[in-house]
Amino acid sequence: MSQTVVLKVAMSCEGCVGAVKRVLGKMEGVESFDVDQKEQKVTVKGNVQPEAVLQTVSKTGKKTSFWEEGASVAAT
Repeated sequence: MSQTVVLKVAMSCEGCVGAVKRVLGKMEGVESFDVDQKEQKVTVKGNVQPEAVLQTVSKTGKKTSFWEEGASVAAT
């Protein structure tokens, strides 16, 4: 089942954005992702588990949490 996971990630520079894109690019089940440095927001779509996405992005060393906007996970 495809779903969307939205994370809040502390990214201060292009290098941070690159690191997040790199780990998501290697992650199994990810269909697409959008990294917005200005909003500090990472949106991941695909056949993924929210917890696994959070763990993967956390490996970059960035402060990562689920986006607090109503429901953090929307099934599609």
